[in-house]
Amino acid sequence: MNRKLIRPDLTDIKEALSTKAYRVKKPVPPEQTNAESFYYKKQMDNHTRMVIVLKDGEEIRGTIEWYDKAAIKVHRPDAPNILLPKDNVKYMYKENEDKEVDRD
Repeated sequence: MNRKLIRPDLTDIKEALSTKAYRVKKPVPPEQTNAESFYYKKQMDNHTRMVIVLKDGEEIRGTIEWYDKAAIKVHRPDAPNILLPKDNVKYMYKENEDKEVDRD
């Protein structure tokens, strides 16, 4: 009897192993998380008095009336309403947080 050695085709096995060797990349996190929109909406709905500090150090006090991608409109009871470009804003906080800091 003549026996013949049968070898399996290893290319299929190599391809399967090579694809599993690389990690599957996680998807890139979304650029827009909507956190900013949620924050503005919450402050607008509650008519929260805000302090907006500009890059030059000036403080604007009032409530946020509306916002868009590039600007914030602030309603000020003692002065005319003002439209602030967002890239001019250094930071902002709730006016009542300012009073709590003064007590300490």
